[in-house]
Amino acid sequence: MATINRFFRDPGQTFFLFGPRGTGKSTWLRQKFPKAYYIDLLAPDVFRNFSAKPERLKDICAALSAEGIVIIDEIQKVPELLDVVHQLIEQRKDLRFILTGSSARKLKRASVDLLAGRAMFKSMHPFMAAELGSSFSLSEALTTGLVPLVIDSPNKKESLSAYAEFYIREEVQLEGLVRNIGSFNRFLESINFSHGSVLNISDVARDCQVKRKTVEGYIAILEDLMLAFMVPVFSKRAKRRLSAHPKIFFF
Repeated sequence: MATINRFFRDPGQTFFLFGPRGTGKSTWLRQKFPKAYYIDLLAPDVFRNFSAKPERLKDICAALSAEGIVIIDEIQKVPELLDVVHQLIEQRKDLRFILTGSSARKLKRASVDLLAGRAMFKSMHPFMAAELGSSFSLSEALTTGLVPLVIDSPNKKESLSAYAEFYIREEVQLEGLVRNIGSFNRFLESINFSHGSVLNISDVARDCQVKRKTVEGYIAILEDLMLAFMVPVFSKRAKRRLSAHPKIFFF
């Protein structure tokens, strides 16, 4: 598809760039920083090299010129690299690091160094109507969403279905995030009806025929994978209340 300018702006320092897969993080970075040193941890050989010896990053950075930029794509694949990045930030003030990720779960679970305030946290979301301009279609946006990977496809509905299957297989099943993938699939079908509305976890649990705690865990997975986010009930000040349910929105 033709290049579409995003509203996202470079913060001008080392930063994390999080967002679901297919939202255009890698495309934006390659266009914005064509001369940066790019490390793609989705490549099997690159993943093996750095997972076996994360300190190899020091050797690479030693060969870079001043004011160089290092992009590490899918940093959650090798969380140990963050310790090395932290050291390099302290030693090389002339280097910038851009660390992308499509899941915060591994980083949380590994309790790794998140650079202690030395890096900003930024997010990239699907297209906005204003970014698409005259090519924006409200009916298509309501039907298949605005994920760049799906919009670029000639058959958007099939691509959206394949996108969902990819996430279930690659991010949920292969990572062992759930024990029963069938229950998780039923949960996804049921939680769809709660999009943009007040979330009643007990009702979703009954629909899926699983325990309430299991549904809470599934919702946490969606949040960690950045596929959904919760909007809590607003309260002007702390007070007791009988019942307060948040709303849930898919990205």
